[in-house]
Amino acid sequence: MKIPRRGSLRAALVTSVAVPALLLAGCSGANGSDDTARSGDAAGNASTASGPWSYKDATGATVRTDSTPKRVVVLNDIAISFIEYGLRPVGTFGQLTMAKDARFDDLDKDGIAQLGQAYGDIDLEQLAALKPDLVVTSVYPTDEKGTLDETQPGYGFKDKEQQKQVEAIAPVVQVEWGGKGEDVIGKIADLAESLGAPESKIEAAEDRFDEAEDTLEQAAKSSDVSVVSMYADGDGAYVTRPSDEPTLQMYSSFGVDFVNPAPKGFYWGIYSWENAGQIKGDVILLSQQGYQVADLEKQPTFADDAALKAGQVHSWTFPALDYASQADYMTKLAGWLEDSKKVS
Repeated sequence: MKIPRRGSLRAALVTSVAVPALLLAGCSGANGSDDTARSGDAAGNASTASGPWSYKDATGATVRTDSTPKRVVVLNDIAISFIEYGLRPVGTFGQLTMAKDARFDDLDKDGIAQLGQAYGDIDLEQLAALKPDLVVTSVYPTDEKGTLDETQPGYGFKDKEQQKQVEAIAPVVQVEWGGKGEDVIGKIADLAESLGAPESKIEAAEDRFDEAEDTLEQAAKSSDVSVVSMYADGDGAYVTRPSDEPTLQMYSSFGVDFVNPAPKGFYWGIYSWENAGQIKGDVILLSQQGYQVADLEKQPTFADDAALKAGQVHSWTFPALDYASQADYMTKLAGWLEDSKKVS
């Protein structure tokens, strides 16, 4: 039996508390410790009310504004989720441009400004010209305990100085990108709803997520293949430790058998190309960044990899942590598991 998630908890809150009281006082996020004051009606439609808005982010900082932020600039990982939930960011930044990021391929990008071409590349003049009310990014833990390094900038910022320059233009909130995947999904959905995303759209995406979860669980149960999630470049291969990546942690909880890398370290197990032959698995989820299949086939120590030779390599796009994006990727992953054979 599935544990009720944020949708049913939110419904209980809305039906048990008068809407005017919600608008005046706000309510806490159903997942995690982030506290959000919401503006919206019981049907989940964006409110035109100009009451105060606040959000306590992963770092413990609370951002308060006189009204619900409307012009929002968002890290691309989270911008995808906002778009899926019916919000329209005015700008985005991050590791990849929208044009190079496969996750944006089927999304409407019209009117969204691209503020840079690479990680840490943010055009501050262009940002200021957008007159944002809020900037949203993420923050990664530094260890399996979930420790946040306050001396480091939020994700997507080149350094603390650049972050301060951005904060001089608009307040910044940070969402923790660590721990349990479903918790992160819930926090992003709560934040999106507080900014005006229709509740009905989020709940529809959650229904799709539930269906995809069932599909993935069944595929994982009936399959005996192991899965490797990895990134590769000229320096070597980086295998993701599934317990340290929220999405992989979630898939593991649904029954997918991920390979744990042998090298020690948080998030990555790093293999030099001399040692890359030690990586074993039946299916490879290969990062959309870095080396691709043709590059791997040129590596003498990896060209004979069983999964690679069997053609059981699929793109790891780092699917955004929202119900819609995850439903799409989990459905694909279920199909790959069903179509793959044990080779390692």
